[in-house]
Order: sequence, then structure tokens, then C-alpha cells
Amino acid sequence: MADSRFFPVAGPFTLGQLADIGKATLAPGVDAAALISGVAPLETAGPGDLSFLDNRKYAAAFGSSKAAACVVRDEMVERAPAGMMLLVTKDPYRCYAHIAQAFHPVLAPEPWVAPTAWIDASALVGEGCRLEPGATVLARAEVGRRCRIGANAVIGEGVVIGDDCIIGANVTVSHAILGARVNLYPGVRVGQDGFGFAMGPQGHLKVPQLGRVIIGDDVEVGANSTIDRGAGPDTVIGTGTMIDNLVQIGHNVRLGRGCVMVAQSGISGSTQLGDFVAVAGQAGITGHLRIGTGARVGAQAGVMRDVGPGETVGGSPAVPMVEWLRQSALINKMARKG
Repeated sequence: MADSRFFPVAGPFTLGQLADIGKATLAPGVDAAALISGVAPLETAGPGDLSFLDNRKYAAAFGSSKAAACVVRDEMVERAPAGMMLLVTKDPYRCYAHIAQAFHPVLAPEPWVAPTAWIDASALVGEGCRLEPGATVLARAEVGRRCRIGANAVIGEGVVIGDDCIIGANVTVSHAILGARVNLYPGVRVGQDGFGFAMGPQGHLKVPQLGRVIIGDDVEVGANSTIDRGAGPDTVIGTGTMIDNLVQIGHNVRLGRGCVMVAQSGISGSTQLGDFVAVAGQAGITGHLRIGTGARVGAQAGVMRDVGPGETVGGSPAVPMVEWLRQSALINKMARKG
């Protein structure tokens, strides 16, 4: 079970309640009234805990688990240890996520303004907010209700932040408008100058960056990631997008809804991603490209051309994934012959 010093626990819940929460079905013979007090991994779960099995690699851990209950697919029901109660679903991981959220909900912050926090007289801070030590809200900024502004975070002049946002410690936000339930993890930088210069032998002349960053609802931005403001057009992060740690997003980039960017990936200026695009770790996408809806970019790929909707690419320069796998196999074959 999670350490209650860091993760307050709700519940207990009955298995019937958890099945409803996770949109799962109780296996035959399971007592819907049985109480579950928490969630835990297969290896450490004990009586009173619920776990899940989504990856067959962990079938052995499932077989020896002491969990009271487990979320599984239908084909794993017969392999469960004796006495383990089962919740059955086509998507165990998603079901588990719903259940874990029920046990560990995101609580509204306890309202408080630290003595060392500073709010400009022209700024507006909504009801129920918490400003940690050193937090700063500058002139004309607007912070919605029930927001948490972490220690030493700086909300720049004119910035607008929606309700129920979490701004982590040491975050800086400028030239930006954020929707509701946005979570910026510690060290994030939003709205700084884009990397724009008129280059030439006489010197590199800075081009004023006159756009903003627009972030939709329910977006997460991982620790120490950066999102540059637009040069003229805005930089836009679509609703429901998830950005990992150490990600760089250049000026004028537009991400659609539900995109995923994994750690150390980056997008150069003016590239547009459609909805539900996934960019794997350390992948790089050059500027002024179009990445179609539902496309997938493999780890460490270098994308230098447009990618069509639903296309999966890998390698550098990136090519369709099947082609890249063939290239890799051919190179390995040639190397063995040498």
C-alpha cells in the first residue's frame, strides 16, 4: 500500500463499488460486499489490497501474488491463485487507473497564502487557492479557484490560469493562458522567448517573439520541460495532452488533442501535430512539418518530412516503421558477413 504520509487514502470500498468505478465485471463467485482497503503491485500486495495484471510478462508474479483481488483479462481468470477475487475487463490498466484514483483522489488544496508569497495588487486570485512560500503572482495575472502555486513559482504579468490547476515549485509562466486542471510539474518553463533570429554574417538579429502559449484543459507538463511562446502565431497545446519530463516545444508549434510526448523529445518551430499523436523518447521533429492525426514517432527518430495520419515512423531520418526495421535487419546481416 502507498505511504500515507505522501498519499492520503480514501475508502475502503467494496468490490462491487470498485467494479462500477473501473467499469469491470466481477468474476463468478466473487463476493461483491468484500472490502478492499488499498491498491498495491502484484509482488507486494497483501490481504485487503487490489492489484492488476496487464502485461503477460508478470504472469508469474500474478500466480504467486497475495493480493486479495486483481483486475485481469478474461483469459487470465483460470490462472489466478486460489482464493483471489477477480475483476474482469478488456483493459485492466485503465480499470486499475480508475480504481487507484478512487483510493488516492487529487484533493483540493488547503487554502493558504504563505507569509513570503507575494501577490500584486492588480492580480486576481480565486477562492480556495494555496500559495506556497516564495510564490509570486505579478501584475494583472488571473489565477482561478482552488489552484496550488508551488514554492518559488512565478506567474508572470497578464497570465491567465484556469480553475483547479497545479503549478509546481520553481515553475515560471509568462505570456500564457492556461485552461482548467492543468498540471505543471516542478521546474517547467512556459512562455519564454522562442529561438528566433535573422541570421547573417553581420550578426544574428533577434526577432521579437510576439505570440503567446495557449494550453487547453487537462494538460500535464512534466518536470523541467519548456514551451516557448509564439513568434507571432501562438504556441498551442491541445486539451488532454500529456508531456513528459525534459521535453522541448518550440515557438508556433501546435499540438492537437490528446497528444503524448515522452521524455527528451523535442519539436522545432511551426510544426503542427494532429490529435492523439504519440512521440516516443528522444525523438526529434524538425520545423514547419505536419504530423497527421494518430501518427506514431518511434524512440530516437529524427523526423524531417511530413508524416501522414495513422503512420508510424522510426529511424533517422525517419521512414515508415516497417522500412526502418528492414533497414536495420539488412545492416545487421551485412555486419555479420563482414
